[in-house]
Order: sequence, then structure tokens, then C-alpha cells
Amino acid sequence: MSKTNPHESALSPETGGSGDSHSGGETWWSRPCGGRDVLAIALPLVVQTAFWSVMWFIDRMFLTWYSADAMAASLPAGMLHWTMIGLPQGVAAFANTFVAQYYGAGRHERIGIAVNQGIWFGWVVTPLFFLSIPLAPLLLAHAGATPAIVHQEVLYFQTLAIGAGAVVIAAAQSAFYTGRGLTTVVMIVNIGGSLVNIGLDWVLIFGKLGFPELGIAGAGLATAAANWSVVVVFWLLMRRPGERAAFGLGNFRFDPELFRRLMRYGVPSGLPMLVEGGAFTLLIMQVSQIGQAEAAATSLAFNVNAVAFVPLIGLSIAVSTLVGQKLGENRPDLAERATWTAILIGMLYTGVFAALYLTIPDAFMALHASQADPAEFAPVRAITRELLKFVALYCFFDALQILFVGALKGAGDTRFVLLNAVVVSAIAIVVGRLGRTWLGENPLYWWWWVMTGWIFTLGVVYCIRFVQGRWQTMRVIEPNLQPDEELVAAPCEAE
Repeated sequence: MSKTNPHESALSPETGGSGDSHSGGETWWSRPCGGRDVLAIALPLVVQTAFWSVMWFIDRMFLTWYSADAMAASLPAGMLHWTMIGLPQGVAAFANTFVAQYYGAGRHERIGIAVNQGIWFGWVVTPLFFLSIPLAPLLLAHAGATPAIVHQEVLYFQTLAIGAGAVVIAAAQSAFYTGRGLTTVVMIVNIGGSLVNIGLDWVLIFGKLGFPELGIAGAGLATAAANWSVVVVFWLLMRRPGERAAFGLGNFRFDPELFRRLMRYGVPSGLPMLVEGGAFTLLIMQVSQIGQAEAAATSLAFNVNAVAFVPLIGLSIAVSTLVGQKLGENRPDLAERATWTAILIGMLYTGVFAALYLTIPDAFMALHASQADPAEFAPVRAITRELLKFVALYCFFDALQILFVGALKGAGDTRFVLLNAVVVSAIAIVVGRLGRTWLGENPLYWWWWVMTGWIFTLGVVYCIRFVQGRWQTMRVIEPNLQPDEELVAAPCEAE
């Protein structure tokens, strides 16, 4: 295996990286793990997740055009779906940290084995998602909405479940590229999947090109088909002989010790998604009981917020990758710098959207309103304007919590992430239920205050944990793997 810089794609002078750390001309932008290096990895992921935002936005917009019931049903059913896949997806996606740390340590032959453990895990849990399809009426029976909306929720959940396994498998597949900093590949594949989803949405929801009109079931089927298309494309890419030989992708053997460590760190990484997703689903169900307009406005507000929030997921993955790589190189100083660089970028980005939510809220609803029934949409618009004020308030702390979580996961500090998610989410639900009892018939804004406090607390606690610095001594790879000094030389020298 030839000796190359394990981070040459982002940090080498030849590719526009940091260059000579002793040149005396370094800036926040040009220094190692500064703005340029972080964005080199993050931008493709941000673009990819921006396409996810557009996809979800258009999906909800089509459902708004189709009927208010479909729009109201999409959020509770969608949240239950994401709650179901949160744990296994989190486990499979944690292969990214293994790939990043092996890559930073120069142990490329271990990368493919780690990725394959995650892929096999995805195939094992796929049949469990199919078993959830007949259980959907029972799972959503107590959602508190009208029978017509519950029926729509069941249809949406059942069709989404067909593609749930693909989400888990693709999370492990994409880790093979993101963990090495090759995020452009992941961007292209996922943009393709998003375009497939959008096209099938139009065809299946409204019955175009000779297909039957399926409404919300068509939206779910479109998403499922797009998810499996991503798995197929990744599979084809990962069959290239050069990479299979260099990174051990052809080694499909079960590695008990590596799989145990994937579970040890991956389960605490995925469980917060399950806990927070479950708590969030309970909150949405509470809002759905208030009324159709309130449920639809809440769904619309979250859909609008996705435009700002979802790209931060890409930035978080980039942070996790850089932290993992730098810890693999035994350079926690650069891992810390990369995190604070991403925090500044994330806060600036979020601040722009917070200002827009406050000043031009109707602009974000224009497409939804264009084909919706005016009388039906009017109360939804009025409520959504108020809810976007909450979004503008909490989105800064949402950025903090997702980026600090990315950094902590890149080190392997997943048990703390789990503990914080459990405690804060439980407190939020208890406080919300108590307030619901006291406030009477229409506690919509109470639930939104609870959610704002919930996100604020998560962001602050994760920030404190990161500043304490315990993550700097953590590793998920074998403790006897020390980085080759030739592999981690000059391009990553600190000032």
C-alpha cells in the first residue's frame, strides 16, 4: 500500500489545503482545520442535505396541494417512521467514526471491514421494518386525530416502511466515503436519490403518466423507491476493484470484536435518535389533538425549518469526520479547532434564516399556498406565522446541539450523548404534559415553548461537555493502532 497523506483531499497544499503552518500568513480561513478545510468536506454534504430539504419541502407542498388531511397526517406518521429507524440508522452511520479514525491512523485495510459490519447490520434489521407494516393501525390508533387523518397516517407509515431498511444500509455505505473526506461522491448519489423522489412524488401523488392517483400513499412509495435506488448506486460504486483491494471491501467476514465495538459505540449513538424522535412524536401527537389547522401549521413550520436545519446535518457529519481523523492522528488540538470553525459557520448560516423567518414568513409559505384551497389554508397561514417566531428563537441552539453532537460522536463520546438525550427529553415531556393539564383547550403555544426550552437545554449541555475536553482522549479503534508518523506529517502541523 502506497504511503499517502490520509487527509490529502482536504488538507494538502496541492489541493488548496492549509499549506505550510509556519509561513506566518495563516488566517481563520487558511490555517489547518480552518474555514477552507472544514468547508472542503462540509460543502458537498451541505449541498446534499439541502437537496433533502428541497425534497421534503416539495413532498409536503404536493401533499398540501392534494389535501389538508394529507398534510396534517404526514408529520405524525413521518415522525413515527423516523423514530423507528433512528436507532439502527444511528448504529450503521457510526461506521463513519471508525472509517475516519482508521483513515487518520493510516490503517486503510481496516476500513472496508468496518463498513461491511454496518452493511450486514442493515440487512439484518430490514425484515423487522417489514413486520411494522401490519402493526401500523395499532401504532397510530391513539394519535388523537380524526379517523380520516389517522387513515392517511397509516397509509403513509406503511409505504415509508418499505424503504426503511435501505436508509440503514445506505448510512453504512456512505460512511465509506464520508469517513475518508470524499463527500462529493455521497453528495452526487444522494442528490440523484432526491431527484428520483421528487419525480415519483409528482407521478404517484397526483396520478400522472398513466399511474393511479395514490395521494399520501404515493408520497411514501416515492420515498421508499428513492431510498433503494441510493443503495443500488452505492453498491455499484463500491464494486470498483481498486478500492475493494486498497480498503478491504472484499472482506465480508464477520469480525466479532469489531462488530462488538460498533454496537458498543453505535447503539448509544443511535438511541438518542430513538429517544428524541419518540419524545418528538409524542409532542406532535399532542398538537394533532388540538385541531386540524394547528396540526397542519405545525407540520408546515417544521417543513419550513427543514430548509435551515437539514443542511446542518451535513456540517455535523463533516465535524464528526474531521474530529475522527484528527484523533486518529493523535491531534486533538486540530479536532477542537475544526469544531469551533464549524460552529461559527453554522451560527452565521442559521442567523440568516432566523432573520428571514421573522421578516418575511409568508415567502416561505408561498408555494404551499399557491395550489391550496384559500379558505382552508388561511388559518394555517396565520398560525404558521406565529410558529416561525419560535423557530427563529430556537434555531441557534439547534445548530449548537447538532454540531457539538457531531464532534462528540467523532470521538466516541456516545454514552454521554445518550444520557443527555434521555434526561432532557423525559423532562420536556413531563413538563409539557403538566402544562397541558393546566392550560386547558388550546395549548399549542405551550408545546412550542416546551420544544424551544428542550432544544436550548440540549445545546447548552453539549457545549459544556465539549468544553470540558474529556472527548480528546477517546478513541473507538483498537488502542494499539498508532498513526504512522510519515502519514501525518507537515500538512497538519499546528501553528
